[in-house]
Amino acid sequence: MNQPLLTLKGVHTHIAAYHILHGVDLAVPRGEVTMLLGRNGAGKTTTLRTIMGLWLASKGTVKFDGQDITRLATPQIAGLGIAYVPENMGIFADLTVKENMLLAARSARTAAQMDGERLAWIFQLFPAVEKFWNHPAGKLSGGQKQMLAVARAIVEPRELLIVDEPSKGLAPAIINNMISAFDQLKQRGVTILLVEQNINFAKRLGDSVAVMDNGKVVHSGSMKELADNEELQHALLGLAI
Repeated sequence: MNQPLLTLKGVHTHIAAYHILHGVDLAVPRGEVTMLLGRNGAGKTTTLRTIMGLWLASKGTVKFDGQDITRLATPQIAGLGIAYVPENMGIFADLTVKENMLLAARSARTAAQMDGERLAWIFQLFPAVEKFWNHPAGKLSGGQKQMLAVARAIVEPRELLIVDEPSKGLAPAIINNMISAFDQLKQRGVTILLVEQNINFAKRLGDSVAVMDNGKVVHSGSMKELADNEELQHALLGLAI
């Protein structure tokens, strides 16, 4: 494994009276795609939100590139080069696709000031973003909105991309497009952490994997090792890939 870009050690998170994370230990290797798997309610989304500072860890540490980010505010964490695409995608429905992208391109005040070379690359990854550039984002299909959400997250260079269930509700053709896009991002040196329920998606894309249950990581290793071991899949996930 590569050296981790992101590490969580002994992370506990409480939300109101509920104790959700119970000592999460997680390492996300630099330059790889790490899949975070687990049954519903295992704590995956809470882990992502804790990394981003949307919920504060009550105990433990979160480190990014060696820096302790446990107590930083979300804008500070994003400013370090971390992008987060939540499960609900966070699209501004009343704004156009262009306006959604421009909001995320903090170094530009107008579309003309956006990095043209990077935009061309994003249009190649997600043709729908270019096709519906001047359309209201709320009129896009679910798959197109997911493409826009990821495109917006990478409109500026990022070291770490965190995405919560990118394939949820998508047609197979769009899933293939999404896998290709994440693969190209990895080739550009972006480290990726994905929460995913689609096990075939995870198998095709993941380099490493961490499986959560009851608020903690109960297994970590290579994605191929898990994909090749049906008995382990049943034990950890209650299903076979």
